[in-house]
Amino acid sequence: MKKLLYLKDHELKHYIEKIFLGYRETVSDAKNVLDKYSIGVAHNKVIHLISLYEGITISELLKKLKVTKQSLNRVLKDLIKLKAINYKKDERDTRIKHVYLTENGIKLFEEIFSIQKRRLYKAFLRSDSKEVVSFDNVLKKIINEKF
Repeated sequence: MKKLLYLKDHELKHYIEKIFLGYRETVSDAKNVLDKYSIGVAHNKVIHLISLYEGITISELLKKLKVTKQSLNRVLKDLIKLKAINYKKDERDTRIKHVYLTENGIKLFEEIFSIQKRRLYKAFLRSDSKEVVSFDNVLKKIINEKF
């Protein structure tokens, strides 16, 4: 690892705090919508991933979320009760289930996303294109870093 002489531990602590606070604020923006449907942040994460990866498998969701099957199943059952998702078995291997947002699920996602994207949109509007690209590159490196 390169020596980052300009980044001291106390500065890194502040970056971690900013990541926490940014996540907290982005998630809390949608709290009223989540409360209206009696769902939480875990449901929001699942809905978001299904919207990004239409037809994602249960196995892929588990890998992306890094949660137990039990935790994911609880969330998926809640979303089925809300008629927000449905499953389709894989055509070649019927043991594999693909998850899709229903019409209700798409509406729910759009309701949440329309609120959350405002914060990001405002921040990006106040940034130049170089800052946005740099931010994206740093986030990718944080996410993909192997320890």
